[in-house]
Amino acid sequence: MNDRLEMLLEKFRTLERELAMELQKKQDEFFYQVHKKKVRFQRGIKLEHRLLMKNAFQYIRESRPLVILTLPVIWSCVIPAVFLDVMITIFQAICFPIYGIPKVRRSDFIVIDRHNLSYLNIIEKMNCVYCGYFNGLVAYAREMAARTEQHWCPIKHAHRVGDIHSRYKYFFDYGDGKRYCQEIETVRREFEDLKQKNS
Repeated sequence: MNDRLEMLLEKFRTLERELAMELQKKQDEFFYQVHKKKVRFQRGIKLEHRLLMKNAFQYIRESRPLVILTLPVIWSCVIPAVFLDVMITIFQAICFPIYGIPKVRRSDFIVIDRHNLSYLNIIEKMNCVYCGYFNGLVAYAREMAARTEQHWCPIKHAHRVGDIHSRYKYFFDYGDGKRYCQEIETVRREFEDLKQKNS
């Protein structure tokens, strides 16, 4: 990896650490702590939150009719999402050990915790569960696809990519055939960063 890329990666790691510190500040600001994946609010905060909640009937009454009419479309996506979840989990269980790719931990991506907030009504809680699942599933699938792509085709695109995935930094430059041919087997197994992160 070249020095410039290594420097940018170090900046990225620094920003990740700063983000973690900012998130810690938010825990203090809003009086909660996360312990073993459980969120606990300080005494009295849950009661304060319950007083802020808009009941489900009021929530529906204040919603625009077109928003309510789109709900079946949104919720129908649950069926293909669950199918995708099952298929990629099976794919990973069978293929990743064969390819020597570290498995993606589903729980690192699919986080469902907002339904515990007392200021949300039942409809908002259901929506938060759905969004947490669906967006987490897409991120889980993306990470799995990124690791698979690193094994099978670790070459950067010639065209600009809208959003770069986590493994893209390890890919060969577009057109660098010499390096590709010399180092493909090394890059296919270049997952040391994941092993260090998970240890």
